[in-house]
Amino acid sequence: RLNHPTGQAAENQACAFLQKQGFHICQRNWHCVFGEIDIIATKKTLLLFVEVKYRKSKAFGGAAYSITPSKLLKLQRSVEFYLQQNPHKGSIRLDAILIEGNELSHIENIMG
Repeated sequence: RLNHPTGQAAENQACAFLQKQGFHICQRNWHCVFGEIDIIATKKTLLLFVEVKYRKSKAFGGAAYSITPSKLLKLQRSVEFYLQQNPHKGSIRLDAILIEGNELSHIENIMG
């Protein structure tokens, strides 16, 4: 759970950004045995899973640096688990929203 007000604010900012892009926020902080998905959203037939990362600055590699291979694996397993419980016929994507200070960047398809 995100008790940290800064993390919560970053997620709120990410949700507002996605809503401006026409996404509908379905769930926040969805938990399963493999981990947590920060935001689950839909737009037409696209089901979007979003990892939100906040850093005060780009120092030490910034927010992107914190999405490690093991974190990606947990996210992938969490997404697969979600889809087993909630089958989806449209397209699926896993994105990251990185917030560094006041700068927000949206990286699509972080699984490559």
